[in-house]
Amino acid sequence: MRTVTLSVLCLLVALPLCAQSPAPPNPLPATDVTGAAIQAFLNALPRDRVSDSPIRVVDVGGYNVGVYGVYRPQGARGNALVHRTKMTEIYVMLSGSATLVTGGALAPPIRETRGGMQADSIQGGVTRPMTPGDVVIIPGGTPHWWSSRDTDITYLIFRPDPEGQQTLK
Repeated sequence: MRTVTLSVLCLLVALPLCAQSPAPPNPLPATDVTGAAIQAFLNALPRDRVSDSPIRVVDVGGYNVGVYGVYRPQGARGNALVHRTKMTEIYVMLSGSATLVTGGALAPPIRETRGGMQADSIQGGVTRPMTPGDVVIIPGGTPHWWSSRDTDITYLIFRPDPEGQQTLK
């Protein structure tokens, strides 16, 4: 009995070690996006319209991740959006203040766009003020909308892209 118990114990300890996947042969290098590069990119964005442009998009091994710089003038009209992809968006507010609404449903009339759907507003949802330093994570397929802007706003968007929709840059 003692031999059988010891054998089973050895098997239970060894089995998980055999089942572990091997380490990747060559891990991908890290990508640096410096604060100076981000600031230079943001400073070069046009100030007369909404700009949402990639600073860098890299392949991280099976999917892409993008870092985008966004500028929105206070007076520019903003649409409520739902993207067609599973791409999550992570907003990091850098300057200005505004009100962001997430969740709920697009309010009619709803218009089809190349990348999803848009409307003039959202019904329901969670409303939050956004000021410098604030971060919000918006899962793919979630309606989102800047319902008001107290000032011009500048922010970063990090976009993990499991479907490979973003072009590498």
